[in-house]
Amino acid sequence: MKAIFFQHGGSIDVLQYGDLPFAGQCEDHQVLVRIKAAGINPIDYKIRSAPDRFPVTFPVIPGCDGAGIVETVGRQVRNCKPGDEVYFSQPGFNNRQGTYAEYVLVDAHLVAMKPASLTFEQAAAVPLVAITAWEALHDRARLSSGQTVLIHAGAGGIGHIAIQLAKRAGAIVATTVSNDEKADFVERLGADKIINYRTQDVVDEIMQWTNGQGVDTVFDTVGGSVLQECFRYVKCYGDVITILQPSADFNWSEARLRNIRFSFELMLTPVLLELEDAKSHQADILRQCATLFDDDQLSIQVARVFDLAEAASAQHYLEQNHPLGKLVLTLL
Repeated sequence: MKAIFFQHGGSIDVLQYGDLPFAGQCEDHQVLVRIKAAGINPIDYKIRSAPDRFPVTFPVIPGCDGAGIVETVGRQVRNCKPGDEVYFSQPGFNNRQGTYAEYVLVDAHLVAMKPASLTFEQAAAVPLVAITAWEALHDRARLSSGQTVLIHAGAGGIGHIAIQLAKRAGAIVATTVSNDEKADFVERLGADKIINYRTQDVVDEIMQWTNGQGVDTVFDTVGGSVLQECFRYVKCYGDVITILQPSADFNWSEARLRNIRFSFELMLTPVLLELEDAKSHQADILRQCATLFDDDQLSIQVARVFDLAEAASAQHYLEQNHPLGKLVLTLL
């Protein structure tokens, strides 16, 4: 089968396009999917750059997100059948392969039916960012109607889904962006307060917006100094959720003083730790999102589509830019 793969870590130059052995036969709880499109996420180039940090097997096929057609199913699979159009997120950990390939064996617990209203390219852009945003806002923060939330990088892959989910939950949403085009985009998504972090002070803007109270919840997708600053404009007893690892010298004093509930969001955990119930929960999230897409209550923004053979260029583009929405590889 045609695939993108690498034999050792490094820059985009290590990525190869060529033939690899077919994915193999389904085990009892697996599904063989013929990939039509694969989403591209920052974790893909992080694994490529430092594969020793992850439980991968060489040659490594990158990619977590996929959308395609079920070819065969294992004997114990009941949630899909050959011919079904599905989407999923499965990192290539613990003797699995990624989605930058024509075929992939997927844990059946991770698979959900593709939204009928989305193309394969659009569907492939959804899983990782939708699951991350859903788990952060609903499972970690327990966001409810009337609460205020700041979502960092609102025009990005996770951010633009998070804004829509927060608004659907009845929250009042602030978000940060870097330019006017992104500001217009997040305004269309329903953001109530838009802050250009290049020209405005985020702390001042949030504290003025909330009459000095701070927001109920901050969802951080940037890390570093941005995460550190979150504790200055979240309410006492509020929530801060991040997808990044704080640095070794991170200062927790403000968080402790203000009794902040701090949460990590890592949607890779179910596969990393082989948690079957958590895998099923993520598939359920995708099923609920599929309904929202088909009912026109949720949308996905695809910034650019690359051919599978252009994966190196696509990863380079993502590393060098902050696109409005998601990048996708097509195998159509």
